[in-house]
Amino acid sequence: MELEKRLVILAESAKYDVSCASSGSKRYNRDGIGNAASCGICHSWTSDGRCVSLLKVLLTNACIYDCAYCVNRRSNDVPRASLTPEEVAELTIGFYRRNYIEGLFLSTGVVHGPDQTMELLIRAARLLRETHRFNGYIHLKLVPGADPLLVEQAGRFADRVSVNIELPTRESLKLLAPDKSREAIIGPMRTASGLITRSREERKVSRKAPLFAPAGQSTQLIVGATPESDLQIIRLAEGFYNRLGMKRVYYSAFIPVAGGNRLPALPVPPLVREHRLYQADWLLRYYGFAAHEVLDDGRPDLDLAVDPKCGWALRHLDLFPVEVNRADYEVLLRVPGIGVRSAKRIVRARRQQRLSFDDLAKLGVVLKRARYFLTARGKRLDDLDMNEAVLRSRLMAPATTKKARQLSLFDGAGGDELASVLTGEL
Repeated sequence: MELEKRLVILAESAKYDVSCASSGSKRYNRDGIGNAASCGICHSWTSDGRCVSLLKVLLTNACIYDCAYCVNRRSNDVPRASLTPEEVAELTIGFYRRNYIEGLFLSTGVVHGPDQTMELLIRAARLLRETHRFNGYIHLKLVPGADPLLVEQAGRFADRVSVNIELPTRESLKLLAPDKSREAIIGPMRTASGLITRSREERKVSRKAPLFAPAGQSTQLIVGATPESDLQIIRLAEGFYNRLGMKRVYYSAFIPVAGGNRLPALPVPPLVREHRLYQADWLLRYYGFAAHEVLDDGRPDLDLAVDPKCGWALRHLDLFPVEVNRADYEVLLRVPGIGVRSAKRIVRARRQQRLSFDDLAKLGVVLKRARYFLTARGKRLDDLDMNEAVLRSRLMAPATTKKARQLSLFDGAGGDELASVLTGEL
C-alpha cells in the first residue's frame, strides 16, 4: 500500500484517543531540530479555528486484542495498515519542516505482544532523538503489560507517556476487554509515576540528571460504554491525581461501534456528560474540591443542566452570599462565575479599594452566575430569595446539539504539498 494511503488509515484510526495534550514540557534545542515549550506547542491553525500541532498517528492499527469498544479490534473488518519506525521518524521530520506540526503523538495497536510492540515505539522515538536530533514534543503510549525496563526507556525519549485505563472497573474491563487486565494497565502507570518522581528529585540535585517524561503522564476513560456512575469515575480520577501524580485524566464520550450485544445502543455520544466530567475534573485539580464534595452516594451522577460548581453551590445555599471584599481566596474559588485568575485579581485589587460589581466585571468575573452568590460593599445585585428552584432556573444552560469531530491532519493541506512531504521532496 502507498505511504499516503497508510498514513490516512492510521491517522483516522488514532482519532479516538483524546489524551494528547502537548503542554508541560521544556526541552531546549541545542544542536538539533525543534523545541518543546512548557506553554504548549499549538502553533498551526486551520481555517475553522482549530489547532493542529501534533502528528497524531498509530504505528499500526492491527491488534491482537478484541476490545468491544475499539474500532481497531481484531474482529472488526477495517482496512489494516502499518508504518515502520523509520517511516514514522521521516514523516515527523517532513511534516515539521513543512510547518504542519510541532511534535508527535504516537500510539499503536498491539502486535505479537506488549514488549515487542513497545520496542517498536521506542525505536521510532530513538530515531527522532538520536538520528534526526529532533527536540520537539513527543508523546508515547505505553502498552499495557510492557516490561518496566521498556517503560523506562520510553520515558527517556518522550516528553509525555500515557497508558489508557479505558474503563473504570475490573468488571467492565472483563466484559468489554477480556484480553486485558487491570494489573497490566496499572503496572506501567505505577512504574512511570515512580520514575517521574525520581527524575524530578535527581534534577533538584543536578540539572544534568536525565529527564524522564518531563510533561508527566496521562490516561483516558471511556464514558457511557458501561453503567458506572459519575461518582465512580471522579473517585478514580482523584486517586490517579493523588496517588500516581497523574498530569491529566481525559474523558472520551463512547462512540457507538458495531460490537454485538456487549455494547449499549446509544443514539449519539454522551458529549454533555463528557463536558460535565471535565468541569468536575477541573474542580479537583484547581479549585480545591474533593470527589465527595462534587458527588456523593445520594447524588452519584452529575447534573447535566448546570455545571458542577453551580450544582455544589445550589446544595450549599446556607454558605452564600459571601462578601467579595472580605472572603478568603479559597472561598472565592467556590463561587460560581469566579475562576482561578479572577479570584487572584480580586485579592490583589481589593488591597487598593473596596470593590463594586462594576469592578468585578472588569476583573473577569462572570456575573451571569456570580451575581446570585455575592455581595459587594454589603449590597446584592439582585433582590432574589435564595431558593434552589429559582436559582436553578436562572443558571440552567441551554442544551447543545453540535456534533464534535476531530480535524484531519490533511484538512487545508494542498495535495501537491502533501505529496512532496510524503516523498521527501522538502
